[in-house]
Amino acid sequence: MIKLAQIGMGQWGQNLLRTYLSLSDCQMKICCDEDQKTLEKFSRLYHNKFGVTQHFDDILNDPEIQGVIIATPAITHANLAMRALCANKHVFVEKPLALSVNDGMRMIELAHQNNRLLMVGHLLLYHPAVQKLKNAVDTGQLGDIHYLYSTRVNLGTIREEENALWSLTVHDISVAMHLLNQAPLEVTATGSAYLRKDVHDVVFVTLYFKNNVMSHIHASWLDPHKIRKFTVVGSKKMAVFDDMESSEKLKFYDKGVERMQHSGGYETFLTLREGDIHIPHVHMMEPLKLECQHFIDSIAYKKPVLSDGHNGLNVLKVLTAAQESLMTHGKPIRI
Repeated sequence: MIKLAQIGMGQWGQNLLRTYLSLSDCQMKICCDEDQKTLEKFSRLYHNKFGVTQHFDDILNDPEIQGVIIATPAITHANLAMRALCANKHVFVEKPLALSVNDGMRMIELAHQNNRLLMVGHLLLYHPAVQKLKNAVDTGQLGDIHYLYSTRVNLGTIREEENALWSLTVHDISVAMHLLNQAPLEVTATGSAYLRKDVHDVVFVTLYFKNNVMSHIHASWLDPHKIRKFTVVGSKKMAVFDDMESSEKLKFYDKGVERMQHSGGYETFLTLREGDIHIPHVHMMEPLKLECQHFIDSIAYKKPVLSDGHNGLNVLKVLTAAQESLMTHGKPIRI
């Protein structure tokens, strides 16, 4: 039985707590938050299944606690994670890994030095539809990947500090890199702040990979639609992952452009190919539950972590470069 502690009982922290409490092979021993009323509320809600504290040191000093879940504001991630790693705790930290590349590198170094796991909450990597899409890309079903694009918009919570780049595009950046098995070479980003000064509500980010592959991301919390869609265009087929669909979340399109040769000659011409739409069966499980179980299994069985510190650092490097591009009105930034 893996014993855990969690710090941060905000909106997403509540989802993490609910999920970890639902797993049979771990025990949530202590929850920590700076607001005592919040702690008392959730202690009552879950019938006092865990202890509560306002002091993070109570977690660090408990030798029984093996893993720490960090669901606090992003600005605190690095400090809390490094303290937990130095206390010989395995760490699950919500995205982003940190707010600076140097902090991210230090976190990885501490995890290595203390032989502890460092896992980042890149949730979509554990989504069954993304896993099936990843298999299709890896096995060549789509052919050579030409480009990807994604849309992550809605009329949602207005952030006071974290802009749409850091709050929303992490998911799409991590999925693009996961599907392509590589990090981008260059990034450009543009956007605007309409509701809060200097807090961009809308961003357009383009990642440039080797072999002329690119990925474009549109993200905003100021939009009339709620869209969570990812499109992959290959030389053989195309695929669409739509997380707003209740059942048909993944579709493969047998469409493309082929180069044909004129009969009796050497000249070629391009022709469109229109084929069937295939909707594969996706055995859906809650991605958050799969992600949390992965953390527990990685501790218990010493399994490699999919969204480990290096994965988080690669995404952090892209975010940092994109932020620089955003501040310079779309100047291309090498990564």
